[in-house]
Amino acid sequence: MRCNVVPAASVHAVCVLLALGACGGDDGPAPDLSVEADGAHPVGVAELTTVDASRQRMLLVQLWYPAAAGTAQGELPITDFADATHRAAFADLVAAAPPTCTTRGVEAAWDPAGAAGAFPLVVFSHCHECTRFSSMTIARRLASHGFVVATVDHTGNTLWDQLDMAGLPLDGTTLETRVLDLGVAISAARDVMAPAAGLTLADVPPGLFGHSFGSVTTALFAQRNEPQVSSVFGLAAPMQNPLLPGVDIQDLDLPLGFLVAREDNSISELGNELIRGNFARAVAPAWKIEVDDAGHWSVSDLVGVVPGFAPGCGDGTRQTDGQPFTYLPADTGRDIAAAYVTAFFKATLLEDAGARVYLASGRPSGTVSAEHNGL
Repeated sequence: MRCNVVPAASVHAVCVLLALGACGGDDGPAPDLSVEADGAHPVGVAELTTVDASRQRMLLVQLWYPAAAGTAQGELPITDFADATHRAAFADLVAAAPPTCTTRGVEAAWDPAGAAGAFPLVVFSHCHECTRFSSMTIARRLASHGFVVATVDHTGNTLWDQLDMAGLPLDGTTLETRVLDLGVAISAARDVMAPAAGLTLADVPPGLFGHSFGSVTTALFAQRNEPQVSSVFGLAAPMQNPLLPGVDIQDLDLPLGFLVAREDNSISELGNELIRGNFARAVAPAWKIEVDDAGHWSVSDLVGVVPGFAPGCGDGTRQTDGQPFTYLPADTGRDIAAAYVTAFFKATLLEDAGARVYLASGRPSGTVSAEHNGL
């Protein structure tokens, strides 16, 4: 059953990986390798609809959360997350997508009781014409490690709007709409997770992460709402972005994370250089992860589901030198993103020293390079 609601200090660590894959020494913590796999909690999923009365705007929000111990999980097909109007069309797209690209489902349970305790909130903003479950691999990993994750469909800027050929443009007006959506999603999550038996939200400002357009969206929300945001992680797009102005990276006085997909031909090498420039100009603790042979959609569960989301799985052309190559396996790309996003929020919301070390560990060796700005 799905519920409907209508409410209005950093450690600088640089590790040299050894053949055994470990780093850290006698004088400091080892990297928290637990982020590379599921955490201790089974995972629950719930959905709710909420209305921003001031804009007369209805939004669909999905919650991923730690479920009570012993909760039985099963494979939830990705098609179950589509809205009823587009489910059949989406099922056809998934069936036609390369089987090694698009995620087919995740292990979780619908609407189980929550785990007892207080857990930090993390909020996700999806890419242009994507969905609230575009990064469900990351959301699920976070929930299993003790976070509540709220993801929102940016109405008018989703895959469903793309399929209907009626979507909002990639511009500043749409950005403003999406930024306001995040505030509504946070309020909705707090209302649903209000103190009750079992799970509650920890008394700490939420963390935010986004992919592509979502990276800019989360950064602008954070810039306007400090100190009501703890930290922000951006996947495959510069937060301060000349195409979508508004963010000044030097106004973001909070921890930041950046993931660069080195073969990202959606934003090109110019876009990747802008990400690197964002990292270099950060005024608070910041981490940058660069992933070899990754495309713009390598971090997404929707890679390959439509032609525009294809770069990131199978064969392609390097945007760095124009040569043919094969993207890293889609599951690997998603797992790398899930590990680093989880480590980032364990480090910034839970002050986990081992997670901070992990962020600079460059795992797996030969695929990922990592850098911390030393602040």
